[in-house]
Amino acid sequence: METPSFIFITGGVRSGKSSFAERKSVEIANKTGGRLNYLATGVATDPEMKERIEIHQHDRLSGANPWKTYEWSVQIGKVADEFNAKDVVLLDCVTTLLNNELFSCEQKWEERFLETVKDNIITGISSIKNCAGTLIVVSNEVLNEPLPNNEMVFTYGRLLGQIHQDLVKEADQVFLVEAGIPIGMKGVLR
Repeated sequence: METPSFIFITGGVRSGKSSFAERKSVEIANKTGGRLNYLATGVATDPEMKERIEIHQHDRLSGANPWKTYEWSVQIGKVADEFNAKDVVLLDCVTTLLNNELFSCEQKWEERFLETVKDNIITGISSIKNCAGTLIVVSNEVLNEPLPNNEMVFTYGRLLGQIHQDLVKEADQVFLVEAGIPIGMKGVLR
């Protein structure tokens, strides 16, 4: 079977989706001889997040399969030229990227701004996909629970849902991870 060039992985918080994405990346890199690249969107906004980022950085550097890490919290399309057709790129995660883009500037959440943010994310991901051999994108599934009666939260959820739909349309394979178990949703032999 041909190596997929674009894999989308979603799941709830602490569902095991990132671990699955890392294993999938290593499996593909071993198969293709590609270089492992980690495109991390997290920002150390508090001591707990800072510690989590440091642990992840250490784990990626010291593991049996070393990663080249890019800390890129906004405008991810600008890093696309760093990758080539032999690279396996893991982008973790879209929900954090969306949050970063929405709050990176003092901007009212009017439709034009929201559409620009969505387009920048989709275009950035497409740019990376077009440069890399394989792109694996991770995101959180936050739409399984009712959204609170809060316009900002509702707008965020709506925008994330639109981004997910666009990514799923383009993906060769889609997985939903529940309690550490990846469930093939698209393009996966069952």
